[in-house]
Amino acid sequence: MYANAWIRVLEDETVRPDGTDGLFGVVEVRQPAVFVVAVTDADEIVLVTIDRYTTGSGVEVPAGSSDDDEVPETTARRELREETGYAAERWTWLGRHWANNGVARAEVIVFLARGLSLHSAEGQEAEGISGAAAYPWSDVRRMLRDGTISDSESVGALMLAALELELF
Repeated sequence: MYANAWIRVLEDETVRPDGTDGLFGVVEVRQPAVFVVAVTDADEIVLVTIDRYTTGSGVEVPAGSSDDDEVPETTARRELREETGYAAERWTWLGRHWANNGVARAEVIVFLARGLSLHSAEGQEAEGISGAAAYPWSDVRRMLRDGTISDSESVGALMLAALELELF
């Protein structure tokens, strides 16, 4: 139905579970999105405040789309540096999940980044990022509960990180 460099919109004729004919629209994201839960030596989580065309301003973990044929960890390293100014020594693959899987085929890959060192951010303005800051887990939990962090992919990434760090 529609395609650009980032997405395709498909419209498929289907058979519903009850056997009747149906029509199903799918948004297919061409490259995986990579999300980074960056943890400082003080056990704080680095978050960005970003303005999204679709939903307005929000607080998220650093993230971005992979370039064509880019290895996900390379994407993670690039996005962390561009969006926050941090580089990390240690990277842990936390898993993957699917964003908005009722209507989309959009893969999300999540990494944990540790051993952070601060350099300079290189792409904040172009990405609509108005700030990056580190927060203790208690503040992150509060932001999850009160809806300050409402991006579902960030919520999922933070959950995977909390499981890895045995915070439950």
